[in-house]
Amino acid sequence: MSLPYLHPYLGLSNGLNTLHAAGGGAGGIGGWVELGRTTLGGTSDNITVSSLSDKRYLMVLVDGQSSSGTRPNIRLNGDTGTNYSYRYSSNGGGDVTATSQAKAEVSNHAPSSIPQFNVIYMANYSSKEKLGISHNISQNTAGAGTAPSRTETVFKHAQTSNPVDEVTVYNDQAGDWASGAEVVVLGWDPADSHTNNFWEELLSETVGSDTNSHTFASFTAKKYLWIQLYYKYSGSGTPRPIFQFNGDAGNNYAERRSDNGGADNLATSASQIIAANWDTTNTFSNFFIINNASNEKLGIQHWVNEETAGATTAPHRRENVFKWANTSNQITSITLKDSAGASSIDADCQIKVWGAD
Repeated sequence: MSLPYLHPYLGLSNGLNTLHAAGGGAGGIGGWVELGRTTLGGTSDNITVSSLSDKRYLMVLVDGQSSSGTRPNIRLNGDTGTNYSYRYSSNGGGDVTATSQAKAEVSNHAPSSIPQFNVIYMANYSSKEKLGISHNISQNTAGAGTAPSRTETVFKHAQTSNPVDEVTVYNDQAGDWASGAEVVVLGWDPADSHTNNFWEELLSETVGSDTNSHTFASFTAKKYLWIQLYYKYSGSGTPRPIFQFNGDAGNNYAERRSDNGGADNLATSASQIIAANWDTTNTFSNFFIINNASNEKLGIQHWVNEETAGATTAPHRRENVFKWANTSNQITSITLKDSAGASSIDADCQIKVWGAD
């Protein structure tokens, strides 16, 4: 089969073979290109990436390392005026709104919930207000005994004269970002034809035969991972599809999840992360991971589950954040398993992994 998936070059596609055979950007095809990054060499309240090229869409990755209380906020083009408004939900709670602010808040957790990881998308049309979507995971207390926290934010910058040429992640708490904290800004534009794409394909593999456990081929260790999983059910009974990293089946995982907008559910000191819905229909999952060797691995996951086939039944959605409490190794391997022991992993199950340093 050919799996339709959101790929980091064009959006929705059916395969990467032609693209990569042509060198990743031939034939007028660009992709997410790195516009700039700032990695702190000391402590600071601000991490600013400036002199950005004008691109229609932006992706911002925030590696929020800190040794004391911090909370990330976004400022654009050095604007400290009250030109921002935002709406967020923290840990599945009710929406909170703020208007006429001097920044956009993209995490609302206790400042001690560090480190943190943000993935932010922005529409960057010069004559329109800049619109952003942010997903944040905060580690919370270290170790698998405590679930991470999550914040989902939408924001706008009421500026309609210029494109974004500077992004600042601003800390409004008493602490500082630590040495090694980093902001990476990526850009994408329909007219791009560059070949130096930020996201490198590390793995593309189909399971190949029905099974109850499959370990995908190892891939190169990268600081940032973008992973997409298509799970297809096979067999009988109720499947319990889960995934594990680097063969670790110990109680070293924790997650926080919401189904269909419901209250958050937590799992701590678990031996896995839930990979797909526990029913007999197909699931597509998209997630990002900050993969620093010396920190717990923090992940942001979204999935859609088919539910009953046909347009008369709405699909199922899940927002999930998770952590793997390993501070010695980077993720280089993923195992997909049915923890119920049934052979429910179909031969057509497929994974794609992209990465970057």
